Amino acid sequence: MTTKAVSAAMVPARAAWRGLLWLAPLTALWIVLIYWQPLIPTSGVPTTAQQLAVHGFIALGLYIGLESSDLTPGQRRTTWLAVMIPYTLWFAVAWSAAINGVFRTGTSLLPLLPLAIWLPVLIGAPLLLLPKRVGQVLDAMPANWLVALQLYRLFGSWAIAAGRRRVLAGLLAWPAGIGDVLTGLFALAAAIAAANGTAQGRRVAIIWNIFGLADFAVAIIMGRSPRPAAFS
Repeated sequence: MTTKAVSAAMVPARAAWRGLLWLAPLTALWIVLIYWQPLIPTSGVPTTAQQLAVHGFIALGLYIGLESSDLTPGQRRTTWLAVMIPYTLWFAVAWSAAINGVFRTGTSLLPLLPLAIWLPVLIGAPLLLLPKRVGQVLDAMPANWLVALQLYRLFGSWAIAAGRRRVLAGLLAWPAGIGDVLTGLFALAAAIAAANGTAQGRRVAIIWNIFGLADFAVAIIMGRSPRPAAFS
């Protein structure tokens, strides 16, 4: 490996560490704040801001990706609407159901939360991946964008504060909260590693992705536990 290659590999590493150095203290301060002032998370304002911001970034990222593709303006507009309209409808229905307590344990014999998460994926993924247009957009869209978007997982830190106040079962609060915080903290580092384009960078991004998916699965499984309070 040449000196230039080593230097190029070290620059993203330094940037990743710098990102962690300011993300970690800010996250710790946020956890202390919402623990000290429980009115903040219970007001719903942070959740609303987070969800709308993520939705907006997805719409913007898709638009930028389409602009980078070889599609005509009409094809770009049609593709953007074909993705965003169903996604927005699902988002609105799922959010409304969550606000009205539809996904709470014991409200239904059916596993509504896993269905709400996985059914749209199982239906939408084949519909999105079969057309060549979507493939062109995915090829034009840098993978590190999707990784960096997961910074929003830092807001899962509310579960840590809720577990500390004993308003959320410890079996759910600690694994889900800590997993979300770690996924969000290392999202920036993984995005920088993915943007580096090296084999090592791709391995880092893949490991981070597996960890984030495992945390997601643990949160769903623990959330469906019939007696989580017994392990608090």
